[in-house]
Amino acid sequence: MSTKTRGYDYLPGISIDCVIFGFHDNQLKILLLNFKNTDWLAVPGGFIKESENLEEAAQRILEERTGLTNIYLEQFYVFGDRDRRDNEMLKSLMKAVDGVELSPDHYLMTRFLSIGYYALIDFTKANPTPDYTSDSCQWYDIDTIPTLIYDHSAMVKKALETLRFFLDEKLIGFNLLPEVFTMNDLQNMYETILDKKLLRTNFQRKMLSLGILERLDKKMTGAANKAPYLYRFVGKESNV
Repeated sequence: MSTKTRGYDYLPGISIDCVIFGFHDNQLKILLLNFKNTDWLAVPGGFIKESENLEEAAQRILEERTGLTNIYLEQFYVFGDRDRRDNEMLKSLMKAVDGVELSPDHYLMTRFLSIGYYALIDFTKANPTPDYTSDSCQWYDIDTIPTLIYDHSAMVKKALETLRFFLDEKLIGFNLLPEVFTMNDLQNMYETILDKKLLRTNFQRKMLSLGILERLDKKMTGAANKAPYLYRFVGKESNV
């Protein structure tokens, strides 16, 4: 949305920020924007159109930044501290990216609440695309995230905590694993997201107790006594 408009087509005083995690090959990353002509980084976000439902706006923002549709998104928090934004930084930012001098009564200078969403996707399937205010949109390793503008570092921390806490419940929605997979594949994903090692026997017992996995008769090729079982999520059809 151009900062040269007054934002009449958007809901006033409210925005969406999307913490987009990417997983692949036991790597966990996060998608960040780098604003034009600055070193400032932020999670992707945007405003809500008058014509949109909240979930539609969040899906639109995610699609614009990743090129992906029908991605599982979860609302995790509302950020509304009175001093959550720095208006002097905002003025400098808009001057750098758009040449705009923000007046004190500009709509961007008013108090904003931000609704936080998180997503977890396969980062190899995404096409990171910057918005018009940004030079780049790219993946950063979760362990080496630079300092972000405003309260975005707090957003990432809260989103990661929420992702880890509800991972068992949301696992099927993320659709990160192949159609069929081994218990070792599943454990590797858990260990990457949780950033800790898990005891194999305890992990397998826990996952089977959740009732979300179906063990298939077919095993991977190899030595019969060592070939691991394949699994799929309950309710998902398989071609094997």
